[in-house]
Amino acid sequence: MNLKYQGKTKDVYSLSNNQVLLKFKDDVTGENGVFDPGANTVGLTIEGAGKSGLRMTKHFFEVIASKGIATHYVSADLDEVSMVVKEAVTFGKGLEVICRYRAVGSFLRRYGAYCQEGDKLDSLVEVTIKDDERGDPTISDDTLAMLGILSKEEYAILKEATKTICNIIKEELATKNLELYDIKLEFGRDAATNDIILIDEISGGNMRVYKDGQYITPLELEKAFLG
Repeated sequence: MNLKYQGKTKDVYSLSNNQVLLKFKDDVTGENGVFDPGANTVGLTIEGAGKSGLRMTKHFFEVIASKGIATHYVSADLDEVSMVVKEAVTFGKGLEVICRYRAVGSFLRRYGAYCQEGDKLDSLVEVTIKDDERGDPTISDDTLAMLGILSKEEYAILKEATKTICNIIKEELATKNLELYDIKLEFGRDAATNDIILIDEISGGNMRVYKDGQYITPLELEKAFLG
């Protein structure tokens, strides 16, 4: 295996047959030692976070695949804390697609003059560009098209896929009386077919989940959801 890229929470290795291996770390994003799924920097290291994230990711990708939705997922090895996936090409330098069900986090910081914390949102989809230097700014479909990152037709596909996938995840969590407030997904193009597919991970580190109005940390979430 050749190391291809060292990310904040995962290292990426090249494999054969248009596949790569993702090695999950115990590092999580945040600031000043406090976890924040929307942060641009590694804020702290939590023992077991990598395996916890992989367990959640494996579960959700397998559920999503069973619904006939295209993803990069191939297999996962919990002992090695790694996942084999199809190689994918990012949109531009990378996009993050957020689906919001309640007003929290950066949404509340931006629009707090118009809403209260925890106000319900109707599967609101926002897109941000990966750019640590500029704080991962939100970007509109018009701007994505103008800059040649994503066509309006592709944006519509992404938006609809996000709502479908996030509703599946929301319903899964609800079976354990857990409420999804928001979640961050990533998409790319299958390197072999050029199809738009769901990539990256789906774990507690990518979402805010509450139970009885109380926020559940990523490790607590994995235990509450998967036991």
